[in-house]
Amino acid sequence: MGQRVRQGSRGSQQKAPADPFGYDPAVHQRVRPLLRFLFERYWRVRVDGVEHIPGRGPAILVANHSGAIPIDASMIAAAVEFRGLHPRLVRFLYDRFVEQMPLVGSFYRKVGSVPARYANAAALLARGELVGVFPEGVAGVAKGFARRYRLQPFRTGFVRLSLSARAPIIPTAVVGAEEAYPVIGRWERLGPVGRFLGVPYLPVTPLFPWFGVLGAIPLPTRWYIRFGAPVILYRDLAHLQIRTRTARMLAQDIRRQIQQMVHELLAERPSVF
Repeated sequence: MGQRVRQGSRGSQQKAPADPFGYDPAVHQRVRPLLRFLFERYWRVRVDGVEHIPGRGPAILVANHSGAIPIDASMIAAAVEFRGLHPRLVRFLYDRFVEQMPLVGSFYRKVGSVPARYANAAALLARGELVGVFPEGVAGVAKGFARRYRLQPFRTGFVRLSLSARAPIIPTAVVGAEEAYPVIGRWERLGPVGRFLGVPYLPVTPLFPWFGVLGAIPLPTRWYIRFGAPVILYRDLAHLQIRTRTARMLAQDIRRQIQQMVHELLAERPSVF
């Protein structure tokens, strides 16, 4: 695993401690050229609001989830890295079933992502990391093209994380992923194939699975990403014992804010391609 090297007090070289979640800077560096190509050339991502991302300390990017494959996470991370005033690694949380997929879970860990567990997110925030979450979960990517850009109900874990870690929430809106991989159906009766791949279903698009591997290539749509102003819940609520109903209300407020941002970006985008 790639490890940074630092200078010791007596001039000796010491290896920086390995990331406890498996992040490998060497793997990250190898995939950067591909991410830059997709970000700048293929999807031509326009980004605004990067000034809202803190240069250090814990923070939570809360984004809408869309498209059949998690390319939205990679483009949000690329936006922070390539356009951010203070480039940082975004530690996205991914659904647990991904861990069972051959090679995929290991790769996700090496590029900085972490299995979606509350304890993992809390540990990252305690280390001062920038954590990315999709509160819609699988429902966001599986909702189908007819319901594109309609945010699904949010889970509330990020609200409790924000309060306990005193971490600001950065509402994040993404437009473009829905059309890049439009889901028109789900193939759920996978049998042995599903068990081998470790997935609950395979998305059906206008091109996949009819055109095989080529049909799985996302379309070159035009993407917009907007980072909203930080929401600082802990300033007024840190002393309160948050009940489930209150957490749901706060999560719903963030969801409405991101939905509005999505509508604004759709109105600003001149065309899908």
